[in-house]
Amino acid sequence: MKKKSLLSVTLASVLGFGGLFAYQSDAFASKLSNLQDQQKDVQNKQSNIHSNIKQKENKIDEIKGKQNNLESELETLDVNIADTDEKIQEKQQQIDVAKREIEKLKSEINALKKRIKERNELLDKRARTMQINGGGSVNYLDVILGADSIADLLDRVSAVTTLVNADKQIIDEQKRDQAELEKKQADVTKKLNNLQEMQQKLQAMKAELNQQKSRKNVILKELGKQKKKLEHDKMSLEEENAILSAQKSAIEKAIQLEKDRIAEEQRAAAEAAAAQKQQSSYSTNGSGNSGNSSNSVNSVSSGGGKSSGTPAVSSGTFTRPAQGYVSSEFGRRSFDADGFHSGIDIAKGGTVPIVAAGDGVVTRSYFSSSYGNCIFITHSVNGKIYTTVYAHMSSRTIGENATVRKGQVIGYMGSTGQAYGQHLHFEFYIGPWTASHSNAVNPRNYINF
Repeated sequence: MKKKSLLSVTLASVLGFGGLFAYQSDAFASKLSNLQDQQKDVQNKQSNIHSNIKQKENKIDEIKGKQNNLESELETLDVNIADTDEKIQEKQQQIDVAKREIEKLKSEINALKKRIKERNELLDKRARTMQINGGGSVNYLDVILGADSIADLLDRVSAVTTLVNADKQIIDEQKRDQAELEKKQADVTKKLNNLQEMQQKLQAMKAELNQQKSRKNVILKELGKQKKKLEHDKMSLEEENAILSAQKSAIEKAIQLEKDRIAEEQRAAAEAAAAQKQQSSYSTNGSGNSGNSSNSVNSVSSGGGKSSGTPAVSSGTFTRPAQGYVSSEFGRRSFDADGFHSGIDIAKGGTVPIVAAGDGVVTRSYFSSSYGNCIFITHSVNGKIYTTVYAHMSSRTIGENATVRKGQVIGYMGSTGQAYGQHLHFEFYIGPWTASHSNAVNPRNYINF
């Protein structure tokens, strides 16, 4: 009866430890599966980011091609404008010559007008004399008929002929000078009008070229903005990719730790079962010490020994990252550029230490154009990944891939990056960090502020 009882106890002990071993194996396998699923999720996100980066690069190259074409067109326009300027200057010189010719002709016209006036006065004087003496050719006839002799007649005829020829010459000169003057003045005026019209056309052409150049410059400026935005987006994607790569490494490290822990738990369970079996063979009551192993990834650190200014380390998995008051809560706010605040802001003056909110691995420790000095920590808790972000620090005291404990100082509060006033911007993510902040949660859900 005693032998049967001992066998029953021994069998029960073996089955009990076998059940415990199976339970622990299933639990650790579940944790490992969760980590591997999150690793695949990070890999998929990285693949999408690589694709997006490639698309941005292609668009940047396309814009660069358009910029090169526009720059070539602008160079052609500059050459055309310079050529047009040269033609305008040439025509301006011709206009200046024509104006000098006109001024010269005006002087000649004044001289001719003076001579014409003098001739007209002479002719008017003679005409008045003839009119007083009976006028016209009758006077000339009276002069001829009044001759006393043949010799006197010849003299009188000669004198009359001379007078008539002189009057005719004066009149002919008047007509010739006037006609020539009018012709020269008309020619030069026409030439000047033509040149002025040509100059107006050239100036209009230059104005059009300048307008085209202005339009091209506007397009070029817009393309520059697009290129700058694409390059900024590309940099953001590359930054996100770097963060995801670091998180991938952290998850791989967590997976390996989980595998090692599973192996260690299996070994410990096997040893405990063997020890229990051995002890049961010498004892009828089956008592023994199986040990109590922990399956928690993050241990709770005590709050003792902290330097002045560090927050008290609370119990549980996560603790408050800094002292100070909450200056801005998680969630939607009207004054924020994106309309949503993806973390909690903690503000305090002076030198304020920042501590790790939980045990984990530093996946990123760098300077970001937006976050300033910032640190990303990946936490593995029972097979589940969490990420905490600490932004706008004045300085960082921990590097990438370092293992940190909850409450360990990692930097000091500041206002670097896109920040106004000293504070800590603290973000909390279920899973890896994402640029969209879609999996960001209110840190108050896990930490008492």
